[in-house]
Amino acid sequence: MFPNVLEVARKLIKERVKAGETVIDATMGNGNDTLFLAQLVQDTGKVIAYDIQPLAMEKTRERLEREGVAGWVAMRLASHEEIETVEEPVGAIMFNLGYLPGGDKEITTQAASTIRAIESGLRVLRPGGVMTVMIYWGHQAGEAEKAAVESYCQSISQLDYLVLKYQYINQQNQAPFLLAIERREL
Repeated sequence: MFPNVLEVARKLIKERVKAGETVIDATMGNGNDTLFLAQLVQDTGKVIAYDIQPLAMEKTRERLEREGVAGWVAMRLASHEEIETVEEPVGAIMFNLGYLPGGDKEITTQAASTIRAIESGLRVLRPGGVMTVMIYWGHQAGEAEKAAVESYCQSISQLDYLVLKYQYINQQNQAPFLLAIERREL
């Protein structure tokens, strides 16, 4: 059986990130990717995690404390657009677009801010680093965001980045899909 889109995203990141690196969870949500990234970079690395919702931060903090990795994560109650303030090179950036599972479905990522966040992320991504963008588009704002993000990603310079789309094409109900962007080595 083919791996699901989340398994592919994590595999791409595991292949490129080492303990001790800085990585970013651009949309912390319930903390699943934040925990994955913290376990990957270990206590010598750093995870910077963003979300605009206090509920996401609370759920993530609880999860990280339970797993004993909270000290490796800098949680920021801020938009993923704030990635532009990161000063060090980053090995990986993970996005999960859409809304907070178990939260207010009216609060969703938006096309304009997501594209600005992707642009900022590409500037801090180290050569050989990878950005994964999980697109959950089965909600009201999701269709517009999907179209805008795909269009933007198609315009990224192939000389500097490789962009991959991983999607099941025979699924119904607007199944999520993955865009992965690798910064080419110098």
